[in-house]
Parts: sequence; structure tokens; C-alpha cells
Amino acid sequence: MLQQTRVGTVIPYYRAFLKRFPSIKALAAAPLDEVLHHWTGLGYYARARNLHKTAQRIVSEHGGRFPREVDEVAALPGIGRSTAGAILALACDQPQPILDGNVKRVLTRLHGIAEPPARRSVETHLWELADRYTPTRRAADYTQAIMDLGATLCLPRTPLCGQCPVAKGCVARQSGEPESYPGKEARKSLPERRTTMVIIHDREQGAVLLEKRPPAGIWGGLWSFPEREHDGKDDLLQWCRRNYGLEIEIDGERPSFRHTFSHFHLDITPVTARAVGTSERIMETADTLWYNLDRTEKRGLAAPVKRLLDELRTNS
Repeated sequence: MLQQTRVGTVIPYYRAFLKRFPSIKALAAAPLDEVLHHWTGLGYYARARNLHKTAQRIVSEHGGRFPREVDEVAALPGIGRSTAGAILALACDQPQPILDGNVKRVLTRLHGIAEPPARRSVETHLWELADRYTPTRRAADYTQAIMDLGATLCLPRTPLCGQCPVAKGCVARQSGEPESYPGKEARKSLPERRTTMVIIHDREQGAVLLEKRPPAGIWGGLWSFPEREHDGKDDLLQWCRRNYGLEIEIDGERPSFRHTFSHFHLDITPVTARAVGTSERIMETADTLWYNLDRTEKRGLAAPVKRLLDELRTNS
């Protein structure tokens, strides 16, 4: 949960997650929808899907016991070399090197490496340094310490060099410009995309139509409103009739808003509509459902969808 998410945001999610899924077996046996429901709001939902897959793999291939070999851990869904090392160092006190963002910053500053860490040659060098510094004894203490050093003192901006225990030998500090390390690749402007979310009400039932997104791609496996290309040439009534076998009446557009991903901006225009006639109501399937606004259903929801549902509840 702490990958790409702040500690203050994570704590309540972490507690609720462990309360519902107190063991690997409990997580493996849970429906993916419920796992995603407990992740709603944290973003980067591939992490939740991989966590669920990993629990199932551990149960089916390792008898429900977490593996202790670094190669086996790194082979689990969503776990790479650094995460595998961190797990085994912290949980098993194994002398495994790690190289997360904080550790990269500490090592590049300590050794005055000016190139961006993402470059292959630089990353290879950093792994060599990480392996060299990892002790054979008290590996858990060292691993936690170097991560905390980057998170609390060797900050990206305004590092607290005066409090750093390794400041004396730090090349970046001696340069007088520690914030210049590590180097950064030129930032590219994010492309923009547009979409229309069609909010179809069944007023008699107090429900709106949701559909499950494909397992891969953005919001994979989450529930969302039907989406239509913003500049689609089809008439919306015909589009809805053709794709959902549903007759609707359009109420109007809601204000557009922007949702930003790591690699693009998505401008969303919500359009509200009403299903016409209960006899025409679409049947629920594995990939479509009528979501009742009056009760909280345990479904994994894309963040913009949760926002719109909350607004609908407030205004209903």
C-alpha cells in the first residue's frame, strides 16, 4: 500500500484490510471484487489485483506458507527484486539488498552520482552499492534504517544534512547542492484524453448501471459507468440501445472534471440519463449490474466513479 501512497492515507486502509483479510488464506479465498472494494481510493489498482493473485499462488504452490527464497518471492505477481529483498530482510532478517526510491536517493547523494537512477548503467551500479552495504548481521535493522534515512532526512527537497549520520562522507553535501542529486530526466508533458461517463438511472429501483472494466488497462477489474468516446459520432440514444439494449432519456451533462494518472490526464464529462420502462431494464450479468444507491455494496470502484456516486447520494 505504501508504494505511491502516503503513510497518513494508508493507515486506515491498512487496518481495515487486515481486519477483513487477516491471513494469506483469507485473502486468497476472498472475491476479487471485495479486495478491490477495500482498495478503492488508494489508486494503482494493479497492486490489489497482484496482491490477490500472490495470495492465491502462495496457497496453491507453497502450501499457504510465504516462500523464503528471494527468487521465489520475486516470481510472485507484482513483486520485483527490491520488494522481494525488503520482505525477506525485514520479515526474515536475511541479508538481501533493496533499492527503492529512498535508497536510490541516499546512495546517489552519498557517492555523488549525478545521472538519473532510471538509466540501466546507473541502476546496475546502485545495485552493486546496495549489495556492498547490506550487512550479514542485523539486516532487518539496516534495511529499515536506510529506508527511514531517505524518508525522513535525505529528503528530495531541503534535505536535513545536519542531522544525517553519514553526512561527513556525502559527496552531494560537500558539493553544496545536495538537491541536485540524483539527476532527473527531462519531464514530459502529460497527454490529455477525454471520455464521457453515462450515468443511467433506474429511478424505480434507486439504482444506476455499472459495468466491469476489462482486467487489463486502467481501472482493470473495477466497476465503472458505461463509457463512450467523448467525440463519438453516434447518437447517444442509439449507442445505448445498441450496446445495452436499453432505452434512455437524457437529463443532461454534469460539470466536467479531470482525473490524472501517472502517464496521462483524463477529462471526464458525466451525462445523466433515465432508463425508460422497467420492462426494458437490462438484465444483470457477470459484467453489468444495477448498483443500488441506498446501500453500500462491496464493489471495487474507480475513484471518479466513487466521487460521482457520492454526489448522486447527496443530491438524491
